[in-house]
Amino acid sequence: MLTNKKILLCVTGGIAVYKAVALVSKLTQAGATVKVILSESAMEFVQPLSFQVMSKNDVYFDTFDEKDSSVIAHIDLADWADLIIVAPATANSIGKLANGIADNMITTTLLAATAPVWIAPAMNVHMYDHPAVIRNINQLAADGYQFIEPSEGYLACGYVGKGRLEEPEKITALASKFFEPKEQPLKGKKVIVTAGPTRERIDPVRYLSNFSTGKMGYAMAKAARGLGANVTLVSGPVALAKPAGINVVDVESAEEMLQAVLAEYDDCSIAIKTAAVADYRPKNQMGQKMKKQEGDAAIELERTTDILKTLGERKQNQLLIGFAAETNDVLHYAEGKLKKKNADYIVANDVSKTDRGFGADENTVTIVGKNDFLKSYPSENKEQLAKKVLADIIKREGL
Repeated sequence: MLTNKKILLCVTGGIAVYKAVALVSKLTQAGATVKVILSESAMEFVQPLSFQVMSKNDVYFDTFDEKDSSVIAHIDLADWADLIIVAPATANSIGKLANGIADNMITTTLLAATAPVWIAPAMNVHMYDHPAVIRNINQLAADGYQFIEPSEGYLACGYVGKGRLEEPEKITALASKFFEPKEQPLKGKKVIVTAGPTRERIDPVRYLSNFSTGKMGYAMAKAARGLGANVTLVSGPVALAKPAGINVVDVESAEEMLQAVLAEYDDCSIAIKTAAVADYRPKNQMGQKMKKQEGDAAIELERTTDILKTLGERKQNQLLIGFAAETNDVLHYAEGKLKKKNADYIVANDVSKTDRGFGADENTVTIVGKNDFLKSYPSENKEQLAKKVLADIIKREGL
């Protein structure tokens, strides 16, 4: 949910500043673009370089240090952000903001902000309970600011109580949830997605496979998760990070993928078969490395089980979506596949082009569906394309 989201992190001075470095790391790992503003006191605990390394962006701390002369920095940052998080937020910074004081880069930027602002306090337990702090927090809440309450535990001052900055993982999870689509038509529904290639072993060191990288399948899984589905991703061997919030089942061969899908199929609502499954496998797999010999060699192949066809034969109330990667006559083969496999939709793409399809970050597809449905999409980033394809199918199905 945080992919391409712009988060401005305002860090004020307290011992919990070290957690803010970890928070930047967690947010960027989750896909967000993070920019950081440090107060003068925050820099007494951690130097700007640490935040610069983690965010891969310039760090701001001086209102009058205009890094880009074409804009006013604090106004530009306020306009840039999709979400602003103040973490840690000291009693001092909370008091300033509650009273409209703008005497540093952070408070000046916050007063100019129109994006949602979350405040994560961190301070001594007695400071947190002080009437003035409580009054300031109540004022900010009335002004529309959201608070991430501190947790209880051992504090740097030696006290045990409420005042610890919430853990970076929890704040990241809250931010991710914030950006989830408000409409979740697949909430509570089970979706199976297959992705990537399969490998059919010849011997312990060789196999048959294809050029699929799994990017489109992983994008479809993320799109389904974003729409509220409980997603199981059956993945062939890929070099992609496991997406958060998705149950990933790793497989290697076509047979392993078949069995993993069948184990989940009966009670699923939607099955999306994106994987490029091998059509053939060696009839006899060598137990030892096949040695080079004089002359040519031949490997006898046998058909693997057609997973999409098997799912079509077993289909009851499931919505079945297949993918067709072709190098010629794309629509002709997609239409034939739709009928032969008893699928509801086939998403077809031409993989003969090097700038899209297998291995590329972009794809160009056409949906062929039941009742003569046909829709083409221009070339686009796979994650954005997956959202559009799934949204259109869901809308057409009335889900």
